[in-house]
Amino acid sequence: MLTAKRHALIIDLLKQKHLVTIQELVDLTSASESTIRRDLRELESHQQLIRVHGGATSKHSAFQELTYPEKSIYHVDAKKQIAKFAASLIEDHDCIYLDAGTTNYEMISHLANRQITVVTNGLTHLDALNQFNLKSYLLGGAVKHTTRALIGVGALKALEHYHFDKVFIGANAIDINFGYSTPDPEEAAVKRAAIAQGELSFVIADHSKLNERRFAKIVDLNQATLITDALTQNQRKKFQEKTTIKVVTT
Repeated sequence: MLTAKRHALIIDLLKQKHLVTIQELVDLTSASESTIRRDLRELESHQQLIRVHGGATSKHSAFQELTYPEKSIYHVDAKKQIAKFAASLIEDHDCIYLDAGTTNYEMISHLANRQITVVTNGLTHLDALNQFNLKSYLLGGAVKHTTRALIGVGALKALEHYHFDKVFIGANAIDINFGYSTPDPEEAAVKRAAIAQGELSFVIADHSKLNERRFAKIVDLNQATLITDALTQNQRKKFQEKTTIKVVTT
């Protein structure tokens, strides 16, 4: 099968399913796994899709957002390394805020049995916080089922009663001029309120979020330290002009 034909089939399937696996594409095109991986790299270089662990997903609009399970398959190794580094910044007796994100979730195992207090709006975090014997508090609010986050007036009111030594926030997109953003204005408001209650704030996000914008701005770049991975020298220079940045080697 010609390359152009394979590429067309891959894009068509992504339009139908939003998320496809390499094995599905091998079955669809009768091409080898190495050929499909090469196709995905090429299509990603032309911004026609986003590669994920074991497959690919379609590009998203400013309003679209993946579910928590879908997000959890993105850039797994990078998220684990970023989370490990972020957790190393936490000191005994810190009171921290952990946002409801997949990279934030990966931090929890590195905090096992630490003498810290964790406040979160992430329903997915609860079992892990309990498993690793961490003192924790859950915000109130409305449940956002796609990201398993608590949002809305209840969450915002609850945040008014806390002060954090360190705040760890996820972001769907990071842009030099627009700052940190996410598709949902209500979720952006909770993230923004948490940052306002912290002495030190960090946005933890892998490199796939860079040079992207979503509908709802969270804060400007200089309002949080960015922890990410795999920056080019040019990217690092541009972001360092706007904010403090910590780059994790993965």
